[in-house]
Amino acid sequence: MLMKSAITSTYSPTGSRNFFLNLLKKSTTLSHLTQTHAQIILNDFQNDISTITKLTHRLFDLKATSYARHLFLSIPNPDLFLFNVLIKGFSNAHSISLYTHLRKCTHLKPDNFTYAFAIASASTLSDEKVGILLHQHAVVDGYGSDLFVGTAVVDFYLKNWRIDLARKVFDKMPVRDTVSWNSMISGLVRNCCFDDAVWVFERMLKDGGIPLDSTTVAAILPALAELQELTLGMEVQCLAIKLGFHSYVHVLTGFISLYSKCGDIEAAKLLFGEIRRPDLVSYNAMISGYTSNGESGCSVRLFKQLLGSGEKVNSSTIVGLIPVFHPFGYLSLTDCIHGFCVKSGILSQPSVSTALTTVYSRLNEIKSARLLFNESLEKTPASWNAMISGYTQNGLTEAAISLFQEMQRSKVSPNPVTVTSILSACAQLGALSLGKWVHSLVKSKNFESNMYVSTALIDMYAKCGGISEAREMFDLMVGKNVVTWNAMISGYGLHGQGQDALKLFSEMSHSGVTPNGVTFLSLLYACSHAGLVEEGEKIFQSMIHDYHYKPLPEHYACMVDILGRAGQLEKALKFIKEMPVEPGAAEWGALLGACVIHKDKKIACVASEKLFELDPESVGYYVLLSNLYSVERNYRLAASVRQDVKKRKLAKTPGCTLIEIGETPHVFTSGDQSHPQASAIYAMLEKLIRKMKEAGFQTEIDTALHDVEEEEKELMINVHSEKLAIAFGLIATDPGTEIRIFKNLRVCVDCHTATKFISKITERVIVVRDANRFHHFKDGLCSCGDYW
Repeated sequence: MLMKSAITSTYSPTGSRNFFLNLLKKSTTLSHLTQTHAQIILNDFQNDISTITKLTHRLFDLKATSYARHLFLSIPNPDLFLFNVLIKGFSNAHSISLYTHLRKCTHLKPDNFTYAFAIASASTLSDEKVGILLHQHAVVDGYGSDLFVGTAVVDFYLKNWRIDLARKVFDKMPVRDTVSWNSMISGLVRNCCFDDAVWVFERMLKDGGIPLDSTTVAAILPALAELQELTLGMEVQCLAIKLGFHSYVHVLTGFISLYSKCGDIEAAKLLFGEIRRPDLVSYNAMISGYTSNGESGCSVRLFKQLLGSGEKVNSSTIVGLIPVFHPFGYLSLTDCIHGFCVKSGILSQPSVSTALTTVYSRLNEIKSARLLFNESLEKTPASWNAMISGYTQNGLTEAAISLFQEMQRSKVSPNPVTVTSILSACAQLGALSLGKWVHSLVKSKNFESNMYVSTALIDMYAKCGGISEAREMFDLMVGKNVVTWNAMISGYGLHGQGQDALKLFSEMSHSGVTPNGVTFLSLLYACSHAGLVEEGEKIFQSMIHDYHYKPLPEHYACMVDILGRAGQLEKALKFIKEMPVEPGAAEWGALLGACVIHKDKKIACVASEKLFELDPESVGYYVLLSNLYSVERNYRLAASVRQDVKKRKLAKTPGCTLIEIGETPHVFTSGDQSHPQASAIYAMLEKLIRKMKEAGFQTEIDTALHDVEEEEKELMINVHSEKLAIAFGLIATDPGTEIRIFKNLRVCVDCHTATKFISKITERVIVVRDANRFHHFKDGLCSCGDYW
């Protein structure tokens, strides 16, 4: 009452309004606002639009959305400004309902702020069509060129992975301010388009008229970190110092992350020390920096220091502490962090459970990962992605595909990360029909502009036998990074098209994209499988002298393979002996494989002796040596090698072959009788063998077990898994249809020869992917030229 009398006696109606507006501005709690609202009603200002609009604004500031909604409904004639405050405040589906009510039930017309707030609210919805419709409304009402609306539209499209549309809108904006540039840069970073983000940042600098702010600097740093562009990052740091932003805590935090991710943890520590009072975000960046550089001991000490200071940690702190990037040797630490999360209740945070799922998967603790995933109350797209990716990385491709299908049934919309993981699973399994279905999903979701998705599609098609489809995808891509070029070069190598791989590398060099270690490995692999010895040697030398790249064991092994496959075994042995580093199992293994191909027992003994010393538990080397002895009919030594395998309790990976009929995968093992159509399959195989023998085919039995009769050897080899799969393909598909099969091991000599005969007899194209490469059989010939 005292307040009311003071107001009534002291202030005119206009003065009283200003008094309440000032009082609302100073209110810091909901209790203050409710008391002030009561006084507003007592003083008869409950219908004063300016006062009620300010009260509504402050209610949203204090998250009292329900109160704000009831207050709005009590106003008989709200103006456009109040509508805008409500639309901005809700930032969800309620905002869209209000916008619809504004258009259909009032005489008011939306302005640029209405559209900007409504479009921003549409970003929170699962259906992008609402935002697209709002964009269309804005254009029709004349706000298509408005700066505020344009920035909101760009941000909306980027949040919905529609990078192509975001670029179009951004490029057509007649005026762009710092906020619009920042939205574009940060949105591209969120979409993992790091190269594009750097290009936009550089374009912003070249424009000159647009001032950078601290947000611009902080937005570009994650892209530079992901691209490992430390030199460019240092240039940005100089720019930040020049512009006076370097001392800002959020900018320094960004540089801590940059130096950490680029491996310079000492520089990161120095920058952390420059912050007088580090906030939680800074601590999180430093903890994550230590962890990502394999210094988990330091990250744990800093974590304890943070807890000791009384600061309450959040989900980002825990995610930074979890050794996702260097998990090996840290299972007990991961278990401890898991326990802390359970006790503190932070495990319910999706980002924490997702990070733990990821690290368990990388530690091959797949059961723990799945249990954690199953127990997660809130499964975000990132949670599904982590588990699908975990299965894929552990070779459990069928489980990955099954979980993806469960994700679809759960109505969780996949994002580009999901698509990339499932395409990788399709590539491993050779599941072309599912891969094509995922491609159609990519088109419907408009993910094709995402470089990582398009690259995954190229890889999938190449590894599923569709090299022409892979090249078509490659040619359609506007922007290509080094991973994209590598995927296509590797694809050509898989298909034995070495000259095409070299030609593409030449195009890559002229495009300005710098090759990396994977590029050179893919090129050497392509040369190896195409018999391009001279070209392979040139690539190897160019890698060292022109590109100053230090070869890894894989590069040396590929070079040994190139020489060995070409029959230059002495030169290959000399190459190994002259290596500047100690040769390992990879190099000696490549040499042994070549010795088996060319039946060189002398060098094979040298190589196997080294291999049994370096990697005594790898059964593959014993099998190779045993096969070599069998080919030479030295069955005593072959038996001795096999006996050694038994003593060591080593097991050879069983061979199996997959064939897809329609969308159904069928898997066969050697001598398999389990298929429902087994009788028809064996009848077809018997018919084929009879016709093949009439055409001059002779079974290759040298590598079969020596302690069985010749006839039995032939029967054993005739029912290899790839022959069964081909026979099934012939009875399950129409005449003339291409047959594609996928073998988990290297195809044997007999099956390779048999498939050539079958392709001619049946007039079918047969595509076989084995553990090493693709073989395209047609008219009795193989694309590998019997060089595999």
